[in-house]
Amino acid sequence: MAESKTPKSAGSGVQSVERVFELLELVTDAGGDVTLSELAASTDLPLPTIHRLLRTLVTLGYARQLPNRRYALGPRLIRIGEGAQRQFGALARPQLKGLVDALGESANMAVLDGDMVVYVAQVPSLHSMRMFTEVGRRAHLHDTGVGKAILAQLPDETVRGIVSRAGMPTPTEHSIGTVDALLAELDVIRERGYAIDDQEQEIGVRCFSMAVPDAPTPTAVSVSGPISRVDEAFGARAVPLLRRAAEAIVGDLAS
Repeated sequence: MAESKTPKSAGSGVQSVERVFELLELVTDAGGDVTLSELAASTDLPLPTIHRLLRTLVTLGYARQLPNRRYALGPRLIRIGEGAQRQFGALARPQLKGLVDALGESANMAVLDGDMVVYVAQVPSLHSMRMFTEVGRRAHLHDTGVGKAILAQLPDETVRGIVSRAGMPTPTEHSIGTVDALLAELDVIRERGYAIDDQEQEIGVRCFSMAVPDAPTPTAVSVSGPISRVDEAFGARAVPLLRRAAEAIVGDLAS
């Protein structure tokens, strides 16, 4: 696990609470499970303190000890995470509605969830022929606009790990099916600043997407619709509005 020493508290807050959340974040950053020695290498906390806090977390269900003696995130965190996702989605809805009002197509927000992307908010278009994505739906990252926008924020090594575990199904003839092709696409996305799902998830549908900068978890917003309406000219209008919406969402989180 890469070393990432967490700075000591400035003195505000309850120290034990800060330490618990520090450990939970380190386990998350390590991919969901970790050894005591790996945790000790990534924090200034003494090993007995780490062990004591982990035992408490295991007892409460917020962590669990695996048969190989590694520690993993516990099931009680799921309810908390789902609640936070709902609140995050509710916070973003005004910005998504602004995108729909300005562009006329459905707007979504999604976050990284393990090795998949999960949609946490949507405002649908008023068109009779429109895109609808159910909130809570999980999808692969490599063939969705939001997924590729999120992957472009991650190191190539992390991307390789995600797709090796999740797989790379190709639902259409336009879907990316190899890691090398995906990494090349991500380089393009990083250069231009936004992602396009060009009929990769569904024939006849195009999506423009952009990552939300400095979000608490990897996040992206998108607008999508039929290729007859979502064309190059649409993209030219959508990209600056997506950027503005993404920046506003971060501003709302900070306020």
